Amino acid sequence: MKAYLGITAFLFLLGSVYGRFIVEKSSVKVISPRHIRGHHDAALANFGVPNYGGTLHGAVIYPDKNSNGCEKFDTTFKSKSRRPVILLLDRGECYFAIKAWNAQNAGAAAVLIVDNVDEPLLTMDTPEEFFSDSSVDYVEKINIPSALIEKSFGETLKKTLQKIATDSSEGSELIVKMDWRESMPHPDERVEYEFWTNSNDECGERCEEQLEFVKNFRGHAQLLERGGYTQFTPHYITWFCPEPFRLSRQCKSQCINKGRYCAPDPEQDFGEGYEGKDVVIENLRQLCVHRVANESGHPWQWWDFVVDYDARCSMKEKKYSKECAETVVRDLGLSLDKVHKCMGDPDADTENAVLKKEQEDQVGHDSRSDVTILPTLVVNNIQYRGKLERTAVLKAICAGFKESTEPHVCLSPDMETNECLHNSGGCWKDVHLNVTACKDTYRGRVCQCPVVRGVQYQGDGYTSCEAVGPGRCAMNHGGCWSETKNGITVSACLDSRLNGCTCPPGFQGDGYKCEDVDECKEKLACTCPECSCKNNWGGYECKCKGNLLYIKGEDTCVAKSVSTFGWFVIILVLSCVVGAGIAGYIFYRYRLRSYMDTEIMAIMSQYMPLDNQHNEAQPLRQDSTA
Repeated sequence: MKAYLGITAFLFLLGSVYGRFIVEKSSVKVISPRHIRGHHDAALANFGVPNYGGTLHGAVIYPDKNSNGCEKFDTTFKSKSRRPVILLLDRGECYFAIKAWNAQNAGAAAVLIVDNVDEPLLTMDTPEEFFSDSSVDYVEKINIPSALIEKSFGETLKKTLQKIATDSSEGSELIVKMDWRESMPHPDERVEYEFWTNSNDECGERCEEQLEFVKNFRGHAQLLERGGYTQFTPHYITWFCPEPFRLSRQCKSQCINKGRYCAPDPEQDFGEGYEGKDVVIENLRQLCVHRVANESGHPWQWWDFVVDYDARCSMKEKKYSKECAETVVRDLGLSLDKVHKCMGDPDADTENAVLKKEQEDQVGHDSRSDVTILPTLVVNNIQYRGKLERTAVLKAICAGFKESTEPHVCLSPDMETNECLHNSGGCWKDVHLNVTACKDTYRGRVCQCPVVRGVQYQGDGYTSCEAVGPGRCAMNHGGCWSETKNGITVSACLDSRLNGCTCPPGFQGDGYKCEDVDECKEKLACTCPECSCKNNWGGYECKCKGNLLYIKGEDTCVAKSVSTFGWFVIILVLSCVVGAGIAGYIFYRYRLRSYMDTEIMAIMSQYMPLDNQHNEAQPLRQDSTA
């Protein structure tokens, strides 16, 4: 057993001695106060969910106590401007992940951890205990991004926050923008990504994590591959046995091709169960399945094979075998002969072309680190940071597309980040209408004034959004003042205006707050000597003394009744008016009749002789004589 441990440790040591590790970074830009504006690097953590392709504007808060974040916070952090909170914490005393977990539970949208020594940035990793101790299962639940910043930058932020707390001239908040847009290269319309995994399903939490990811991500992966949006390549880590140990029992049980390609014993016991070389052979078969499927034009079948193999040929059920694997190959319609030819002879004392390339690909190149641990995801030649979870990985892949070329799956509701569920993501919200400016996207939530039932809202999205345009008054009175009393509702929103608010008659104010005008007290109405004024909400009531009647338009009082003589005069006048009207009508009818008779006679005279024409001279008859 000691010999096994020694060789296994040596195999892993080879990957670290010659390894190259690259720290993946994002950008942090200080927005205000103005005098410390600038860009700074931040190292992405290997846990949580980096906002690949997106940005986050937030207010920085440094806790007065528990500044290292190792204990649970007894408060929920909120910013004055309702922007998301970026919690600033000190390094030390506990795992990076526990700091992020406690910050998330206290309402933080992101975490910046200040290094405690002057050194180059490093990657904050997941605790090793996560894969063996259930007490650290909180790591899987971290859904916010975390990053490490240099000590000098962190101290500048702390001093600025102290000045803000004591000097109002410094501004009310420290605002920064965390930017992940360049953390993931996005040069063109296709994304190339790799997944380094293992066919062994008896390595505890690590293996379960990989298999769970493959099952959950299969649908997205195949959709992207079928559409030609991505090019996916699976990889499997292999080690080699040092020359002096190649004839040992340990190398023979863990390696194929005479010690050239090895994998650790699944049970870490040479006396029982499966051997390391069984894992290497199955890794090789799965690589060849992908190659054969790729040659047939269906590279996405690798995902089906891995999922089916886990379900039908599990180590736990003692079905991990060549026979079971070949059954799966045939059932998927792949050529078993081509798979065999690709695999070659595992017992031959020669190089295996497929596995040799795997060892070469493990070595980092360009901007990519060496691959030394499982699982490892590489997108556009950049090692993915964050938890291996379906939505988080899809978000990173979508960020790898050139902007505006993302496939539909990247823009679907399935890609929403659910940041708007808590406190509307720090964005503006109309409680009455249950409308918010928070919008979830795969690049992170944005505060953007919405369009509701065809009505556009405008504003900064954080503290204000106002309905504008036609129909705005139907949306909570367009954000204007309104009040209801005695069943009557009045509003400062006018349908005739596309924006703005104006207090209605009887009220005064800026339209967002209106108060009743006391017309009586301010002598604006009911000022005549005979008037008595009483103020009402939105108006007034004016009464006149005695039998006088109030005329509002003239703001005066007039007599409500008249005397008998007055009535006689009124009736007489009305009778004269009526009589004159009748006489005029009769005269009009007479004149009209006379005029018509004259016109008719004139017309008829042109067509027939009349009586007064009978005595005129007639022409002589032809038979008459002179």
